[in-house]
Amino acid sequence: MKTLRVRKPDAPLALSQSRRPDRMMGLGVIAAAVALALYVMMAQAANARPAPNGFADLAERLLPSVVNISTSQVVESRNFEMPQLPPGSPFEDFFKEFFDRGQPGNRPQSRRATSLGSGFIIDNDGHVITNNHVIQDADKIEVILQDDTRLKADIVGRDPKTDIAVLKVDLTGQTYQAVSFGDSEVARVGDWVVAIGNPFGLGGTVTAGIISARGRDISAGPYDNFIQTDASINRGNSGGPLFNLKGEVIGINTAIFSPSGGSVGIGFAVPTSTAQPVISQLIKHGQVKRGWLGVHIQQVTPEVAESLGLKEPTGALVAQVIEDGPAAKGKILRGDVILTFNKRKVPEMRKLPRIVADTEVGVDVPVEVWRENKKLTLKVQVGELKEDDQVAALSDQDAGGDVKPKVVDDLGLTLSAVNEDTARKYKLEGDAKGVVVTEVAGAGPAAEKGVRPGDLIVEVGQEEVANPGDVERKVKEARDSGRKSVLLLVQGQNGLRFVAIRLGKS
Repeated sequence: MKTLRVRKPDAPLALSQSRRPDRMMGLGVIAAAVALALYVMMAQAANARPAPNGFADLAERLLPSVVNISTSQVVESRNFEMPQLPPGSPFEDFFKEFFDRGQPGNRPQSRRATSLGSGFIIDNDGHVITNNHVIQDADKIEVILQDDTRLKADIVGRDPKTDIAVLKVDLTGQTYQAVSFGDSEVARVGDWVVAIGNPFGLGGTVTAGIISARGRDISAGPYDNFIQTDASINRGNSGGPLFNLKGEVIGINTAIFSPSGGSVGIGFAVPTSTAQPVISQLIKHGQVKRGWLGVHIQQVTPEVAESLGLKEPTGALVAQVIEDGPAAKGKILRGDVILTFNKRKVPEMRKLPRIVADTEVGVDVPVEVWRENKKLTLKVQVGELKEDDQVAALSDQDAGGDVKPKVVDDLGLTLSAVNEDTARKYKLEGDAKGVVVTEVAGAGPAAEKGVRPGDLIVEVGQEEVANPGDVERKVKEARDSGRKSVLLLVQGQNGLRFVAIRLGKS
């Protein structure tokens, strides 16, 4: 609890008789200001959400909303094969006769594998939320209520990319409590949270902890944005809810980090800001339709920002625009920096895919981009993301004539034009265009950015280059204009990428 103190002045304020009303009015203003400051500080203290005296009342209210998920599937066991024996072995005839008889060991065996997870009820229609990995490949799913009642569950829809699944059960005549969703975006690091689930198949178990971090990317999928918590989450907690102290679900417990398989204080939950749009679509359509922009993007580093004239490294840098995609039709160009999408700020690259995915398919949205040192607002019609979307082939560019290798000291690179010799040596495609990197100085600025021999420099300062002289000229222009870095578009083994290189000393 924060203690607020108002410091008294060192000496009393003396008022003359003639000026007492003005002084009194001044004191009134000061008192009002102090009162307002105290009110704000007390409100902030209240929002700090101090540790509760206990979680018993909250647990008693929420336990009926949390269910166990039991799944089973038939698994075929491998057949036993006759062992390889040396020719003439006395055991050869014995094993041959054994396997030829069709003994149980030689017949395909099947067994029913079971697993347990957690879930929670969200409405009176019987919709139950859990993780996709809990029910994946199951041919039988049961929802077990707190009173051990078993109900057959049907799959309404599931989304592997966010690991969310929606089930439905008949709750007629059952005792249960539907929960409501809270706003995970207002949850702060340090807030108390409560997890309820079915760890190790033990049944309803309540654990408490705090939010340890937000926005975690654990490489589980393309839309990672996990809440990290130290509330104990173990095997069997998957699909269970993470509650705030109001009893609202702000996350779906999904993964743990643990060498042993048990809780070590690092658990991850899908925030409701990610889960709710997915759940709504699964209930409505049985599947998720995600928005698609049709670009490949990169992080805007401080060097990239400086080279493009941006005051700060923000937004998503467009490295490639897919032909005939929504971005191409909306006039977004390679080298643009997307600052806002549908009036939502893009503070960093990895935020953009989630913002686009959450946007309704088929609607026209404003996209603010940074291009040629100024902001532009474009209109883009959001497409639908397909599983088989592919990056388009690069368009042909004029490579220019054959030019001798040239050393560009500012970059720490030796460059050559694309010709038969360089194409053969570096195994370039027949239509490769640009300037070939033939040598990289080990201590040079380009080496620090991962530029390697055989890479193609396609653009410098967002202008196409066809020979080493073009590169040298563009670098000199950048230096003469006072820029500390220059932006290269490089074609490497992993495709196109922008590389901002600090210019070396002359």
